[in-house]
Amino acid sequence: MANPFVHLELATPDVAKSKDFYGKLFGWTFTDNDMGNGMIYSMFKPDDGPGGGIFTTPGVPNVWLAYVGVDDINAATKQATDLGATVIRGPHEVPGHGWMTILTDPTGAAIALWQPTTA
Repeated sequence: MANPFVHLELATPDVAKSKDFYGKLFGWTFTDNDMGNGMIYSMFKPDDGPGGGIFTTPGVPNVWLAYVGVDDINAATKQATDLGATVIRGPHEVPGHGWMTILTDPTGAAIALWQPTTA
């Protein structure tokens, strides 16, 4: 399938509680990454399928966000807006990892685009 889901992300007001719940429910283990400014991004990777992260940021709703892989973040963002999407954030570089855009589709559903850094 072209453009698969490549990353899943949970914004939560209680990272410890979420890690405890998903760790026990699915057997996920987490690796905490210091993102600076007091932000910790807890990564998980199941045996199969995309991995993701859990974080907390004031003002961000408690929600799962799916990322879809794209070849060209700028072209995909433009195409999405041409098709009626509204850009929430991006394209934005995640240093050392890639580029992302968070948008809402024409019905208001949130989704993210992801272009990884090429090696």
